[in-house]
Amino acid sequence: THSLTHSLTHSSSTEQTVMSSTSTASTSPRPVVAVIDFGGQYAHLIVNRVRRLGVYAELFHTSVTAAELAAHHVVGIILSGGGGSVSGDEKMRDAHGLVGQVLSLQLPTLGICFGMQALASALGGRVCSMVCKEYGPTELHLLSCGAAGVAGVAGDQMPAHCVVGRLASENRDASHFSVYMSHGDSVAELPPDFVATASTEMCPVASFCHQSKHIFGVQFHPEVTHTEHGNEILKNFLSYCEASEWSMKTYLDELSTQIKHQVGDRSVFMLVSGGVDSTVAFALLDKILGADKVYGLLVDTGLMRMNETDLVKKSLDAIEFDNLHVEDASALFLERLHEVYEPEAKRKIIGDLFLEVKKNVSERMHLEDANWLLGQGTIYPDTIESGGTAHSSTIKTHHNRVDAITEMIRQGRVVEPLKELYKDEVRELGVLLGLPKALIIRHPFPGPGLGIRLLCAEKASLPDDMDQTLKDTLSVLPKSLNHITGRVVPVQSVGVQGDDRTYRHSLCLYTSSLKDLLVGEKSEIFWNTIPRFANASPEINRVVLCVSHEEPPAEFTFKPSYVTKERANLLRQVDQIVNQQMATFDLYEKIWQFPVAMAPFGLEGGECVILRPVASKEAMTAAPYRLPIAFLQETVQQLLKLDQIDMVVYDLTSKPPGTIEWE
Repeated sequence: THSLTHSLTHSSSTEQTVMSSTSTASTSPRPVVAVIDFGGQYAHLIVNRVRRLGVYAELFHTSVTAAELAAHHVVGIILSGGGGSVSGDEKMRDAHGLVGQVLSLQLPTLGICFGMQALASALGGRVCSMVCKEYGPTELHLLSCGAAGVAGVAGDQMPAHCVVGRLASENRDASHFSVYMSHGDSVAELPPDFVATASTEMCPVASFCHQSKHIFGVQFHPEVTHTEHGNEILKNFLSYCEASEWSMKTYLDELSTQIKHQVGDRSVFMLVSGGVDSTVAFALLDKILGADKVYGLLVDTGLMRMNETDLVKKSLDAIEFDNLHVEDASALFLERLHEVYEPEAKRKIIGDLFLEVKKNVSERMHLEDANWLLGQGTIYPDTIESGGTAHSSTIKTHHNRVDAITEMIRQGRVVEPLKELYKDEVRELGVLLGLPKALIIRHPFPGPGLGIRLLCAEKASLPDDMDQTLKDTLSVLPKSLNHITGRVVPVQSVGVQGDDRTYRHSLCLYTSSLKDLLVGEKSEIFWNTIPRFANASPEINRVVLCVSHEEPPAEFTFKPSYVTKERANLLRQVDQIVNQQMATFDLYEKIWQFPVAMAPFGLEGGECVILRPVASKEAMTAAPYRLPIAFLQETVQQLLKLDQIDMVVYDLTSKPPGTIEWE
């Protein structure tokens, strides 16, 4: 620690050598901002955001050395978040060594979340575990000068170069704003010569900077779309980097060369679902390689939406994709999912079945494996949530990241032209390729289909100490909302908290004044309170509001359930009603995605419908979409007319702490 602190003032001869190599030994003519991947769920999103700001960026592993960074003509460094803990996770303690490598280059450096903690710890500060964690939207307050109550903070005026503090001088409305947090540790004591520049209710040092050098840290995530002024903060940092430009057209040109090199003389067997990702990937490969070298396979799993297979086929036929085969494998999928309850098990079975069906079709059509590669519309969030980057935790295994496909990737037998992109970039690429708007704006639909929207459970699951969980969570309600009551539902769902996977319970809220709560005078108080529920109890990762009933039952009914043809047909009807209502209320293009799930609990032995509309751009973060009261009232009325549906809830959870899909 002493040597790192010392290096901020005195450059060693080694550092001089490394710095000189930046201008003479670069292997790339293009300056690059390096994002060091500590394994956070948003590591690649940082790269995406920087590129969106017109600056070229690349992702680097934590094993990278100063010499290697210099050779890549790095002009700025961002340390990503991560699931580890500076204070106690031994596998992440090599962060100290990396910080030394990074700072030896004397380049502008920004630490985000874990990256900020790594900087603080390595430079002589102190990082501690928090009693109350912070997940989701949080109010950030800028500090005009050093905060006297924080150990190690001087009382000097905030440095003019501070990437966060500059907001206050550039925008009078930016003295406090909402940011996205996802952490359980925080900086308790600053390193020498650093000052705190922002705080939250739970985190006194939510951002800091060195008093004279371009070294910054933010505990929140400026890269996510739901952090206000996030782009401005990143722009402020990039203004200190002598960076290069980036555009989607540049990416398309580079990608064409890469794909032609990878495929060579072989052809591609493309798995097509009809969603945005696989359609754009199919069109891209078709454009780059030619229709004679690309063959599409659409598998009807029996878990598609109402009339989905016919709709997809007609849509692709309309744009002259005549190299598409449709295979009905619904009976096989339903058979393999019989009495399967665990979400990860379902996902892996579905992913393996796609490969099995592809193999059967290939053999029947005499397509030899040696001459064909597998094509997939995988995008980057799929790989991140499946634990496919260095250090990242598995949130959920996507069907295109099961073990068999991972092995094929290792062997170089898989083509994934979109694997470095996010949903917003995929849509931009679709426009460049000339695809119809109707295909590009379609809501994302998961490859496993309704198989992961039919929640399955063999037995009811509730917290060990139900009373304490309810007490902890409901205690965050302000007095003006004390009429709200709550119950913990008897099924669990997947979440992402502190960059790690969680499988926890949901809190269901009840109110006798739904309209007043969602759009009345108290609505903003209510919406601002929602993120605090999951922070208040380690048992909770999701909050829903019952929109079909005003009073909670004494006890929910529950019945063991798995994926069946009957449940799939019921959910198809539910999903169709919601989609028709979206069209009626002109909401389709306003809502980024609207998953509709069904859970095996209710009031009288029936099922519960879960409405999960979200606002997002890239699926790495999301906010609950605020539905009109009229939409809720009419939709609930129609849903309750269906046999076996006796309860409807509205998911109000952001991501984090809840994933977009429940499983």
